[in-house]
Amino acid sequence: MKIVMDTATFSHQIIQIIVVFFPFLIGIIFHELSHGLAALKCGDPTAKLAGRLTLNPIPHIDPVGLGCFLVTSLFTPFVFGWAKPVPIFPAYFRNPRRDMIFVSAAGPLCNLFLAIALALGLRLLVHAPSSFLDSSAAQFLAQMLLGGISANLILFLFNLIPVPPLDGSHIAACLLPSGIAAQLERSGKIGFAILALLLMTGGINYILMPILNASYKFLLTYVAGL
Repeated sequence: MKIVMDTATFSHQIIQIIVVFFPFLIGIIFHELSHGLAALKCGDPTAKLAGRLTLNPIPHIDPVGLGCFLVTSLFTPFVFGWAKPVPIFPAYFRNPRRDMIFVSAAGPLCNLFLAIALALGLRLLVHAPSSFLDSSAAQFLAQMLLGGISANLILFLFNLIPVPPLDGSHIAACLLPSGIAAQLERSGKIGFAILALLLMTGGINYILMPILNASYKFLLTYVAGL
């Protein structure tokens, strides 16, 4: 009996990783791709020259970030991971402060739009014929859509935290007076320590979970129509 229970638990964990992994991976790829496309629009070809304007996941994957995702998806309520940052060279920008806001916001906004699109997909799914809705394929697809909504909302909200090296810190630096902005940009190592502390202590849950839950409920109620 113990072996059967362990096998069932293991199977559940594998399904959990699959349901969360693929939507999260897609969200990260589109997040980084949006940064690169926005930078190219502002005159910076660095990401394009580096081969990062692609939907191929390989150039975007960071092994440590991927490992962190696998661990948190199994053992914590807040899934966390990251990809390789898209290289950006602001010297190309025509209007550095304005363009940096545009480029930094492009990634999180892309995740928000993806979450909305997936909620619309869920709305279409629930109106499918009942014969299909009762199938295991429909149940799995529903889990993938729900996982995608959650993953992209996490990427959207987490990256807007104004702590280096997250996108929110770059947006804040462009809106703050130059002296304060320079101090914020130089606090990268402290920023990593703050983020690590929040993740290890679970403090990130108290910061983001109320907003995440409210956003998730809003999309399911008013966009997916559940």
